[in-house]
Amino acid sequence: MSVAGAPRFTLNTLALKLTLAFALVGVIGVVLFALLVGLRSHTELTRFLSDRDQAVLVNTLERYYAANGGWQGLAEFVANSPALRLMTRNLVVTDAAGDVLLGSRPARNRMGMPHEMGEPTPLVVNGQTVGYVRVTMRPMMIPMMIMDDDARPFPLESDLFARIAWAAAASAGVTLLVALVVGGLLARTLTRPLRELTAATQAMAGGKLDQQVNVRSADEIGELATSFNRMSADLARASQLRKQMTADLAHDLRTPLSIVRGYMEGLQEGRLQGTPELYNLLYAEVEHLQRLVEDLRVLSLADAGELSLNRRRVDPRALLERTALAYFVAAENQGITLRVEAADALPSICVDTDRMTQVLNNLVTNALRHTLRGEIVLGATTAADTVTLTVRDSGEGIAPEDLPFVFDRFYRADKARVRRDQADDGASSGLGLAIAKALVESHGGTLTVASTLGMGATFAITLPVDGETEK
Repeated sequence: MSVAGAPRFTLNTLALKLTLAFALVGVIGVVLFALLVGLRSHTELTRFLSDRDQAVLVNTLERYYAANGGWQGLAEFVANSPALRLMTRNLVVTDAAGDVLLGSRPARNRMGMPHEMGEPTPLVVNGQTVGYVRVTMRPMMIPMMIMDDDARPFPLESDLFARIAWAAAASAGVTLLVALVVGGLLARTLTRPLRELTAATQAMAGGKLDQQVNVRSADEIGELATSFNRMSADLARASQLRKQMTADLAHDLRTPLSIVRGYMEGLQEGRLQGTPELYNLLYAEVEHLQRLVEDLRVLSLADAGELSLNRRRVDPRALLERTALAYFVAAENQGITLRVEAADALPSICVDTDRMTQVLNNLVTNALRHTLRGEIVLGATTAADTVTLTVRDSGEGIAPEDLPFVFDRFYRADKARVRRDQADDGASSGLGLAIAKALVESHGGTLTVASTLGMGATFAITLPVDGETEK
């Protein structure tokens, strides 16, 4: 099932925090952009006007000097001309002796910083230098901070910079709105898988383990969703197996107990007479109960990591030959060939021989139970730092739908897997392969199976070589 949570924008939600973060980044970017553009615009505009006005002013001043024969009345002339007054704001005009005619020197801004003077441009009348024009280089700071008392902005200039400031403010507002909208959409998209995961985990906490969420991406969140789905499926399956195992265990215990109780009641009431056959039957049922309890104890110890192992170095071929010798007669009686295929110079493995023999005995017994004819081959190969022991049979094989579950506790494959001419003797508890897998994993190895229905099965035990085994 798929779980989706409705988005909620509260003060503590990640979506709101991401939205505000996107909006804050957008505002900071716009403000910095507006400041830099405003300062740069002011600088470049001032430079442009100064270069243009200087050329015009030089020609105007030279004509004024030639017409008046001197600089008398220059200040009144410039004051009565708005255009000239604007041109001379960033310029200083001096006579040939260096005395200031227009502007002030040294000029200082409101922060007490002196304005630097550019290179002088001579005023030449009839081949004679009669004065100089210098550009006032103002520090490139915020315009209102660097203006001195004699540099009040003219209406046109003030209006220009006001429009620039308004455009920057409008851009900041629009950008903030866009950042909020885009940030909200992105935040909702980014947090949607997290909301689904939260809802799914809450449902699992309530006992509904079969939760699945949609995997919407291949990034870290997508990997998290995939891992969650796998975990949820494993938990649901483990819960189902636990319930099934409890039911199977109750059934497996109830059957021999019912048999023993029935015969014991018959003996107690005098309806049955004690015979060697009856006592043997009761003993067999008790043995079955004891074997089942011991299998459960081994699994419990393996699950808890408390299974004691008495390890020693063992030759893999010798281990296989020991197992083959134990089952040679049983295989011959069934008309099955049992042989060992393994190289002589295999690296040794460090295992508990009793436990590993138990694993091999289980696999060979399983192969004999499900092989009608042909052979059972015990093999060993080595690769890198591992040794692989295999038990291969030519029996009926395992159906593809049963392969993923053959190592589950109390799992029994389809009845077609059981020999038709062999009645169930009650010896199999459904725990053999589960115990084998647990014992192999306690040695730091793996137990796998490959099979094709009708062509036999191969169980492979992969163990680290001596020196690489986990202690």
